[in-house]
Amino acid sequence: EATFVDPNISEEELESKFKPNTKLVFGEVISNPSLQILDIEKFAKAAHKHGVPLIVDNTFPTPVFCRPFTWGADIVTHSTTKYMNGTANAVGGAIVDSGNFDWTKYSEKFPGLTSPDETYHGTVYTKSFGKAAYIVKMTTNLMRDLGSIPSPQNAFYLGVGLETLHLRMERHYENALALARHLKEHPKVSWVSFPGLENDSQYALAKKYLPKGSCGVISFGIAGGREAAVQFMDSLTLAAIVTHVADTRTCVLHPASTTHRQMNDEELMAAGVSPDLIRMSVGIEDIRDIIADVDQALGK
Repeated sequence: EATFVDPNISEEELESKFKPNTKLVFGEVISNPSLQILDIEKFAKAAHKHGVPLIVDNTFPTPVFCRPFTWGADIVTHSTTKYMNGTANAVGGAIVDSGNFDWTKYSEKFPGLTSPDETYHGTVYTKSFGKAAYIVKMTTNLMRDLGSIPSPQNAFYLGVGLETLHLRMERHYENALALARHLKEHPKVSWVSFPGLENDSQYALAKKYLPKGSCGVISFGIAGGREAAVQFMDSLTLAAIVTHVADTRTCVLHPASTTHRQMNDEELMAAGVSPDLIRMSVGIEDIRDIIADVDQALGK
């Protein structure tokens, strides 16, 4: 079971959400598609007070823009399918363990790490591997049992993509910021969400955790609601209409009519997905071409 909380929750209310059987706290550094930034320090402090690790998904900022371990996170996950790969040719994921969480201090909560594993000759991971206990357990048990192992070809694609990650992330952010500023002034756009905008609700957290940039994903609302949003998306010529995000090419999605189409308007709002919301993953093309495509689609 899971207890869901709003990232903006107060420290006092957050404290009250922990249960006796709570095993971990999980959050996205930048949420998709609402683009809220996790106050990593706040959640790390609460998690550690209750004897559980903080695990964060750092897919959107990547290590180029955010280093969650610096702020108290214990474990970081990535969908490498996104920016790390960069060219949408391989599915993958990564788990990075800081080794900083003391599993033995709360051994009753984590018997899989602190008691003998009979499938590996009675090995106690915390005794045999110390700080590497968690990641060894992941590779020996979970990868073995679930088969979550990339093919050599997919690993090769990821390796090639990582070589240009630091260059691409700067261009993604630069383009996204320019487009966000342009959309803020457009009469057919009702709102824009992007942490790099100075008047954005996430700007203060962005300055703290993401001072060099956030990502290339922006969310905005089309004046006219759901029907206008669908018409806008269908009128784009450069941007690709795909569920995928964080690619070298500009990708666009209208969640209310695609990934979240089973929900009614009330459920959409509760999920942070308004009917007019467009999620655009700004690519590394020439920003003039991107803006021209968006403008002509808005004109229709």
